[in-house]
Amino acid sequence: MNIIINHTSMVPIYEQIVEQIKKMVVSGELKPEDILPSVRTLAKDLKISALTVKKAYDFLEEEGLTVTIHGKGTFVSAMNTEQMLEEQKKEIEGEFEKSIAKGKAYGISAGELKELFELVLED
Repeated sequence: MNIIINHTSMVPIYEQIVEQIKKMVVSGELKPEDILPSVRTLAKDLKISALTVKKAYDFLEEEGLTVTIHGKGTFVSAMNTEQMLEEQKKEIEGEFEKSIAKGKAYGISAGELKELFELVLED
């Protein structure tokens, strides 16, 4: 499993792990019932604290993306990937709403916001 940690990012390391594992599930790189590396193994590979990996795994389990079986490991659950994609779209929609509200507060028109969106989307 290829996870890359950006130590200079403002995003906490455990969130970076969570997001990358989610992407692997959505892309099909990780399939239901695939086993994840042990907490200690992943921590050693990434040169980070095992507690950080544990926090990421706990978060994934809370979201229903993984299942941990004591003594056997952490496995990708058979969660519906469409459901996960819908949750991600909802999160992005919330970010758009915040940006639009900020733009309106600055006096930017809806047309100008659309132009900005299209410009950013092209990059």
